[in-house]
Amino acid sequence: MSLATAERAALCDLFDELGPNEPTLCTGWQTRDLAAHLVVRERRPDAAPGILLKPLAGHTKRVQDTYARRPWRELVDLVRGGPAPWWPTRIPALDNAVNSIEFFVHHEDTRRGQAGWEPRRPDAERDEALWAGLRRLAKMTLRRTPVGLLLCRPNGQEIVVRRGPDTVTVTGEPGELLLFATGREAARVEFEGDQRALAVVRGLRRGL
Repeated sequence: MSLATAERAALCDLFDELGPNEPTLCTGWQTRDLAAHLVVRERRPDAAPGILLKPLAGHTKRVQDTYARRPWRELVDLVRGGPAPWWPTRIPALDNAVNSIEFFVHHEDTRRGQAGWEPRRPDAERDEALWAGLRRLAKMTLRRTPVGLLLCRPNGQEIVVRRGPDTVTVTGEPGELLLFATGREAARVEFEGDQRALAVVRGLRRGL
């Protein structure tokens, strides 16, 4: 089973367990809003661009809110069923390339929105896939850093986001570094560097 498929299934199982009105790490979104976002992303080409493009965000929000009002079971089934039959990510290889990070991050958004959460145990196959995804993503989501920035796994592997003076090193498991790189404050990572540079990195606007 691909990482994208596994994370989609696990997230939908968690949605079933929690219900529609639980908090997530996505500011202002309950579980129903996050589920609706995922449906819009895969089934509404007229609204999906507004996820990233601010001028189109109003239409996207209206469509997303309409989905969020649907019966919870119906909404979760739409997420679980995957994209529309004509959507490009119906192709398994493309699905894994596009959706592995998306569903991992949103699974963690949901898990970590609940009290008493703990990081998942390391998993070699999952962590290698997330590390590969982080290599592709980090220089985009962390592009605003004005200081040197290095992402480091406990095994010593590194991603150089930016070379420069006062370099800050952020260390953690691949999934934790990915959550940090996408702006999640709940990421379990450690920081090392000059205090002023650390303050800059901690306050950095992260994400696309």
